[in-house]
Amino acid sequence: MERERFEELVAAALEGLPPPFAERLENIAVTVQDWPTRDQLAETRVSHRENLLGLYEGIPLPKRGRSYNMVLPDKITIFQRPIEMHCRSDAKIIRQIRDTVQHEIAHYFGISDARLRELRKY
Repeated sequence: MERERFEELVAAALEGLPPPFAERLENIAVTVQDWPTRDQLAETRVSHRENLLGLYEGIPLPKRGRSYNMVLPDKITIFQRPIEMHCRSDAKIIRQIRDTVQHEIAHYFGISDARLRELRKY
């Protein structure tokens, strides 16, 4: 998939967030990258680059205190090539982008991977 189209799908996933969540997003940048870097893999303890679909880097909203100001934006990176490797059609890519964006946004709101797994059970 062309990068421009992929980025449009990421933007659409962000625009599709429910208003209560979208309205609370601040000081966050969302980018697209082909592959995770070695540092990103080490940070997440993911051993194979094709297994990391997205990454949130920053200070989650609940942990921001009164002194949180004048800081660089938090960053969400969506990894294009791993998503394409896991998906066999454009429809699946679109769904995976949406799911990955939502997953990383959940981390922004302070929801851990363990808690996300619990929530998926319901």
